[in-house]
Amino acid sequence: MAKPGTPLFLERGSYRQRRMMDAVKLIAILGAGLWMIPLLWPTAEPGTAQAVPLSQALLYVFGVWWFLIAIAYVLARKIRDLPEQSDETEAM
Repeated sequence: MAKPGTPLFLERGSYRQRRMMDAVKLIAILGAGLWMIPLLWPTAEPGTAQAVPLSQALLYVFGVWWFLIAIAYVLARKIRDLPEQSDETEAM
């Protein structure tokens, strides 16, 4: 049993910091998935749907790129504003 007065779970600050770091790590996976979507678009072959113009594909790729940059910026600001972990919580 836990001693009276000791928290059963991680401190709120360190928990949030770890979840933010997990979100930062997932940005790369999200970006790879979003950049693979154009591979599923139809190509210009006889008897198939009309192909996606290159201009739209480039807008999509750069739009995803800017989206990932914006998400990374927002998460970096949130991580910076979180309190640092103390030596006591790192030892656990």
